Amino acid sequence: MTEIVNSVFSNNNVNAPKGKASLGKDDFMKLMLAQLKNQDPLSPMEGSEFAAQLAQFSSLEQLSNLNTLTAQSIDANYYLTQSINNTMTATLIGKDVKLNGNSMNVKGDDGMTIGYKLPSSASSVTVKVYNESGVLVKTFESDGLSSGDHKLFWDFYDNSGNKVPDGKYSFSVEATSVSGNNLVTEQFIWGRINGVKFSESGTKLLVGNNEYMLSDILEIINPTTQTGDD
Repeated sequence: MTEIVNSVFSNNNVNAPKGKASLGKDDFMKLMLAQLKNQDPLSPMEGSEFAAQLAQFSSLEQLSNLNTLTAQSIDANYYLTQSINNTMTATLIGKDVKLNGNSMNVKGDDGMTIGYKLPSSASSVTVKVYNESGVLVKTFESDGLSSGDHKLFWDFYDNSGNKVPDGKYSFSVEATSVSGNNLVTEQFIWGRINGVKFSESGTKLLVGNNEYMLSDILEIINPTTQTGDD
């Protein structure tokens, strides 16, 4: 059989596949025809053996076709799902959303609403905003807050009353319970979706001049039923 394989791929009328880890159905057919051509006339291939090889070739072709159809089906389902998601996402424009995370980009906006969720009542809460270098630029302090969501608006001015430059910022929340224990809080961004952007990396929501993924959405709120601090 090795001699037959070498004969097939050294024949001037056949281009030897270079760097192939496996044989395709065309290669299999060439091998089978070469085997027939080079068989010993005095000891021809048995009919059962030839039938078995034909069955193998048929199975190989069916598997190849099935693989192609499966790939096409997966691609079609992906594009259909993406189209549906894009259509549904466009209906979110004008909605207020609660977005997971504690970071933001300052890019010419007048300000941004940031927030946190308290697991229980707090005697004091301190929100600290840092620039990309980790320098504290703004501090907010509150007392006697109940459990639940709380929001505050940062106008992008620092503690000295100066407008902060464009760039990346993040915030942290330090909360103390009425019994004096530290509270673990959840941080979020609050804003209104003013546009949708379709890109190769996925559908993005535009909130102010910031972009967020659909997976960042924690909650969608009707603007007329907002709750929490403003």
